[in-house]
Amino acid sequence: MVNIHSADKDTDGEYDEYPEVSSAVVERLSDLDEDLVTRRADALRSGLADYDLGDDDLAILEAASDDPDAITYLPALPVLAIVGRPNVGKSALVNRIIGRREAVVEDTPGVTRDRVNYKAEWAGRHFTIVDTGGWEPDARGIDASVAAQAEIAIDLADAVLFVVDANVGPTATDEHVVRMLRKTKRPVFVAANKIDDVRQEPNAASLWSLGLGNPYPVSALHGRGVADLLDQIMKVLPEVSAVAKQEVGGPRRVAILGRPNVGKSSLLNRAAGEERVVVNELAGTTRDPVDEQVEIAGKIWRFVDTAGIRRRVHLQQGADFYASLRTSAALEKAEVAVVMIDVSQPVSEQDVRIIDLVLESGRALVLAFNKWDLLDDERRRYLEREIEQDLAHVSWAPRVNISAKTGRHMEKLVPALELALESWDTRIPTGKFNAFLAELTAEHPHPVRGGKQPRILFGTQASSRPPTFVLFTTGFLDPGYRRYITRRLREIWGFEGSPVNVNMRVREKRKR
Repeated sequence: MVNIHSADKDTDGEYDEYPEVSSAVVERLSDLDEDLVTRRADALRSGLADYDLGDDDLAILEAASDDPDAITYLPALPVLAIVGRPNVGKSALVNRIIGRREAVVEDTPGVTRDRVNYKAEWAGRHFTIVDTGGWEPDARGIDASVAAQAEIAIDLADAVLFVVDANVGPTATDEHVVRMLRKTKRPVFVAANKIDDVRQEPNAASLWSLGLGNPYPVSALHGRGVADLLDQIMKVLPEVSAVAKQEVGGPRRVAILGRPNVGKSSLLNRAAGEERVVVNELAGTTRDPVDEQVEIAGKIWRFVDTAGIRRRVHLQQGADFYASLRTSAALEKAEVAVVMIDVSQPVSEQDVRIIDLVLESGRALVLAFNKWDLLDDERRRYLEREIEQDLAHVSWAPRVNISAKTGRHMEKLVPALELALESWDTRIPTGKFNAFLAELTAEHPHPVRGGKQPRILFGTQASSRPPTFVLFTTGFLDPGYRRYITRRLREIWGFEGSPVNVNMRVREKRKR
């Protein structure tokens, strides 16, 4: 068994010992005087004036709404994608920009095996960097691979930073990417990398031939020229991402995820009532996500069937690797993910990794246990144990037991999707949320740490989709205490099928 996650376990190894919310607390919260709790919340909000709040704090407080039907999102950070052929120094440049060594750097081409996001800041501006790479450097297919990688990065970015080894000059592979970059409407910057001193600067001039404008001489290794490059990028990078913002309205969008050959295409075909996608016993038949509008139980849904995510990304060749990247792209455009699990096989590390991918994306989640018709009593007993141990961290996700091939229990999928999306959309009024926090902290105050006891000054739901709560506190809350708050939120408001984020902002009292 995988046993990767242990529910409610602290990062320091201690288990949470907070009991469930008492029935008296639940009763008091259900009988709240709306006007009274609103006035109390307003008083707590006013009290924040005594604390040092930044512009982003004020933006969160202003964006909070008590309208239960209001759909709000935290502003999407602008996205800068870094593309280029293997071994030109993309990851080294990422490390230089984010100011810490996170991206793997080696002299071996193709070390970066996945599309990785990092949060970065420059001149007071926050943005997301997408470090790309991951193609297999095989002589036959590298041009197509690099272009496919760049294409995905561009689709999901507001601006593109194209990194070239200035000492080598433009190669055929670079030209391949350039042809595609010229067609895009995104701003493109050329980083002439490995210009470590003044003597090498003339090498950057050869990159004018790429036709992408001024090449910026930089040294990712020494940091030379990186500040000037970032200054120029900030001039065109929007305050809020134009591509990462959510679509609102239209049919709800469902991504079907799962490891290869788990039955994703069969599920889509069954839902659509026709052979919309090729189904083959050979794993990996599906390469690209396929959008399909289908009607189930009188409702229209937009389904995206995606290629299976393989266990070891670094072992993937060519099309398989790019299929997994496109799966990530499909998930980013979806609202709810159906993760299919083959019950005839043990729950694997792959299954857990795919579920974690959904959690990281903040999408609603439904678990579909497929091939239920193949289950015997002995396998059923093992399966329940596997679910209890390996999927405990998503015990809140609706489960449906189906057979995509025969259509068994397919009608249960729609109520599960609706429940997950309803939770994902849920908004708790600020007054009620602060009353909830007051009850919780009265019953079980935060432990004293280092002679100090952190207090929660005020809380608000900063956004829905997924429900994201922000707590303004006087000190750092233990991870276990934050999980305690999250579990109590679920006990009272359900949130079945939706991740729940509880963030905190530690603020000090303003000095008079």
